[in-house]
Amino acid sequence: MVAVSSPEVTAPVTAGLRRLLWGRGISALGDGLWFTIWALYFTRVLHLSPAIVGAGMAVAGGAGLAAAVPLGALADRASPRAVLVVVTVVRGAAMAAYLLVDGAWGFLLVTVVFVALANGGTAVRTALVAALVPDTEARLTALGAQRSVQHIGYAIGAGLGAVVQSADRPGAYLLAIAGNAVSFAVLAALTAAVPEPARRPPAHPSPGRASQGSRPGARAALADRPYVTVMAVSAVLSLCWAMLSTGLPLWISHSTRLPLSLSGAVVVISSVGIALLQVPAGRLARTTASAARTGSWAGVALAAACALLATTAGGGGLVAAVVVIAAALLHLAGELGYVAAGWGLSVSLMREEAKGAYQGVSEAATATVQIAAPAIFTSALGAFGARGWLLVAGVFLAVAAPLPALARHASRTR
Repeated sequence: MVAVSSPEVTAPVTAGLRRLLWGRGISALGDGLWFTIWALYFTRVLHLSPAIVGAGMAVAGGAGLAAAVPLGALADRASPRAVLVVVTVVRGAAMAAYLLVDGAWGFLLVTVVFVALANGGTAVRTALVAALVPDTEARLTALGAQRSVQHIGYAIGAGLGAVVQSADRPGAYLLAIAGNAVSFAVLAALTAAVPEPARRPPAHPSPGRASQGSRPGARAALADRPYVTVMAVSAVLSLCWAMLSTGLPLWISHSTRLPLSLSGAVVVISSVGIALLQVPAGRLARTTASAARTGSWAGVALAAACALLATTAGGGGLVAAVVVIAAALLHLAGELGYVAAGWGLSVSLMREEAKGAYQGVSEAATATVQIAAPAIFTSALGAFGARGWLLVAGVFLAVAAPLPALARHASRTR
């Protein structure tokens, strides 16, 4: 268990952070279970076509993109704890509703509710942590601990999902869905037991920014162009997730003579590395400047990983496998740096009186990239082969280079 050390973090707050940590781990177990089985459940049990499933997920993803900022702003006006509890309860109810779905329209309705609240829920959770602890270092420690526990939960849940896949019976899938719904109920209960964050008075805006300071949170966050720009540029680095989930399996199966199981080994390396190193990585992003530098170096590491993977075209055997593992380690470094930098930049540049809205902007930027990410890797590698990896490497470098300057400009406007 990672403790948050700060003179302003009281015992009740420490206990509350611990409850959030346990809740995140339990819900991540349910997430890992669900992510392993959902495609099979929709197609083999509900008998929906892949086209309908894909369309439903796309609509739900778009709804999530639109909902992130309003949910964050609602948390600013009401209470991040209360909003997070409601979001968690609604998502749990939607998960349970999958047990009753018997057609395409029911699937679409439930999926939109379940998926659309995910990004907003993440933004509200970050806002809740930021409201509980006052300084950036303590916030990054708490967020890093949650991500470490999250990946442990994912791994356990994915193992349970593999058991469900092996059974491949409707009853096993239904039991897994019910279990995931219970994990949301546990998370909601633990979140409700977190102490209500103290309300801090808003900072007085400078004369040059008075008009923006008087706007509601959502409008102020969306109108804060330096912040939006930094979040949009840094969010491009989140392509690293689809690089592992989409790009690497496609590459190994279609463009190399390596076993597909190597892709699974890379996922294990990533999960273990994140569980062990995400909290230490957060120490590289304590300030706006250090967070921007960390994000920049993360882009370089991810570009180098892409370049290494390009060299394995048509390859097989031990040498090619070692190159893939080396690329996986670079990817791990890049992902750790990107996540730490994303947190550091989003919390150090946000307005304290509009935490939720600003975190909603951050999540919306990431969601936008994630909607397009699988298609980017499928198209780049399918059309250009090894050169597709180099194209993606160029994208990583293109966003890494200006990040420190953009962060300095945004910091000057705070």
